[in-house]
Amino acid sequence: MELVDVDTQHAYDRIREAIITLELGPGTLVNEQELAENLRMGAVPVREALKLLAHDELIVITPRHGLYVADISLPDLEQISEVRFTLEPLCAGLAAQRATADDLMVLEALRKEQAATAPGDNRRLLDVDHKFHQAIVRAAKNKYLIRILEHFFGLSQRLWYMALPRLDMLPTSVAEHLSMVEAIKHRDEERARRIMHDHVKAFYDQVRDILNP
Repeated sequence: MELVDVDTQHAYDRIREAIITLELGPGTLVNEQELAENLRMGAVPVREALKLLAHDELIVITPRHGLYVADISLPDLEQISEVRFTLEPLCAGLAAQRATADDLMVLEALRKEQAATAPGDNRRLLDVDHKFHQAIVRAAKNKYLIRILEHFFGLSQRLWYMALPRLDMLPTSVAEHLSMVEAIKHRDEERARRIMHDHVKAFYDQVRDILNP
């Protein structure tokens, strides 16, 4: 994304947000011209943004049926969770080795922001939780893990938004994040890995139960 035109980047961000938050739901047909008009943007950056989103597996481009928002399913949840169960504990362990003072300040600020958020504000809690996970990945100091997991974060978020009205574990993640920050701060790699694995697993277990009652 480093060489993307500014207008294309803006269109990409706007459309991606609409897909992740289900404003553009799975299977929705996408008309480039209408989308450009709704976003009050030019057709070219919107077209280029849609190509990038197709690469991210959020848009499907077909010769016969045009463009539509990619579907999501329980098999997707299983496969995405397998990747995150493996890579996010790895990132937590690396963060315990490599996190700088600035990384720790960011993690602590996000933890405090989450703690100050009203327990019933699931959308805000989910947003801060996502930022917290991103900050841990950045603290791992591995650009390839950052790229890989950002892709899977985008795919995961749509599943989370589907389950959002019935999620009840988000407030409890405040305590888990405190434990994770403490483990990273004390360079306890094994504990950081374990807390992250259990944190991600508990979240996916609840999303799975909600989407597959």
